[in-house]
Amino acid sequence: MNTLEKSADLAGRTLLVILFLLAALSKISGYAGTQAYMQSAGVPGFLLPLVILTELGGGLMILAGWHTRLVAFLLSGFTLIAALIFHHHTADMTQQLMLLKDISIAGGFLLLVARGAGDWSVDARRNR
Repeated sequence: MNTLEKSADLAGRTLLVILFLLAALSKISGYAGTQAYMQSAGVPGFLLPLVILTELGGGLMILAGWHTRLVAFLLSGFTLIAALIFHHHTADMTQQLMLLKDISIAGGFLLLVARGAGDWSVDARRNR
């Protein structure tokens, strides 16, 4: 694998999880508001710590390239479920775009499931 491919793998993983890391931090800093928003969509507020852990922990694991295929598979499912719960009002163009964004992110995670993290990752280091 050449340097361009290794760099693209790392950059792709990084770009894919920036949203998850920032979203987790936003949920922590705006905990009560996020919990109320979740509840308004029919999601129990007590699940918020699990959501934060999924976004933060999963994001960091993908960034490091640790257990990439499994975590990417789980985050793909998480993203699709969240999209269907929070962005199902597709008559609203903003909600439609948010749904499509989440579907695209899930697709990116599925590419990681198929490809793995690449050479610059904990997974590759463990396999050497």
